Amino acid sequence: MIGERVKKLRQEKRMSMTELADKAGVAKSYLSSIERNLQQNPSIQFLEKVSGALGVTVDSLLFNTKDESQVDPDWINIAEDAMKSGITKEQFREFIEFNKWRQTQK
Repeated sequence: MIGERVKKLRQEKRMSMTELADKAGVAKSYLSSIERNLQQNPSIQFLEKVSGALGVTVDSLLFNTKDESQVDPDWINIAEDAMKSGITKEQFREFIEFNKWRQTQK
C-alpha cells in the first residue's frame, strides 16, 4: 500500500508527519489519512510533492522500488544550503575542481 510506504520512508528519514507535510506542502490531515490507508487513491500531484520531500521517485512510492540513481537527501540539503547562502553554480563547480586538484597533489 502507498500509505505504508510513505510512512516507512518518512520514518527512515526521521521526519515527523508535520515536517513531511510542511516540506511537501500538503495538509497533515490528508497525509495522515494516506498513511493510515483511509485514503488509498492519492493524486499524482500529492505523490510528486511527497516523493520530492522524501527524496525518492514517485515509482518508489507506487511500486516499492529502490532507485539507486536517486540523490542522497543530505546532498540535496547541502546544495540547497549553498544556494541559500548565495553560492553560484560556477563557484560550486570551481570548488569541486579545486578539491579534485588538491586530491591529486597529495
